[in-house]
Amino acid sequence: MQPLQWGAILGASLTAAVWDVTDRRIPNVLTGPLLLGGLVWATWVGKAWGLADSVVACLMLALPYVILFLFAGGGAGDAKLMGAIGAWTGVINGLVVLFAVAVAGIVLAVIHALVRRQVRATAAGVGGFFLRLLYARGTFKVQTADKSADNTTNPRNAMPYGLAILLGTAAAAVGLWIWRT
Repeated sequence: MQPLQWGAILGASLTAAVWDVTDRRIPNVLTGPLLLGGLVWATWVGKAWGLADSVVACLMLALPYVILFLFAGGGAGDAKLMGAIGAWTGVINGLVVLFAVAVAGIVLAVIHALVRRQVRATAAGVGGFFLRLLYARGTFKVQTADKSADNTTNPRNAMPYGLAILLGTAAAAVGLWIWRT
């Protein structure tokens, strides 16, 4: 990947992290142009194959976060941001970014739970997520054992996942740069 691609991704991720930490949302005004820019860049550089790689990576990076949005109360902005990042990275680099963001998200979730002293509530929330996946039969409303695990009641209690996206994307960029030099 070229420095322009990483610059676009890291700049947008930094902006998204700041927005998410302050407002607990990642707006479409950021994710839309990032997605469009990635698709245009991929088409310009790789023609039809570049566009195909970009679209597949967009869907691949967005899908896990769409699932989290539908079943676990994750943010739609997170899914849109990951899809837009995929449009810039392509499939191969996108897999590295996806893995790094997931690891960063797990680490930050543990730290967030420890700082807020919500380890039990977080564990119940994770259990509720898996229950939703296993027992969803036309409805996605499965009650968890601990109501305090539900971040939808107070969005300020939710971890700003934009920060995990920034840290994971930066780690992937550094890791890929080291690997290829």
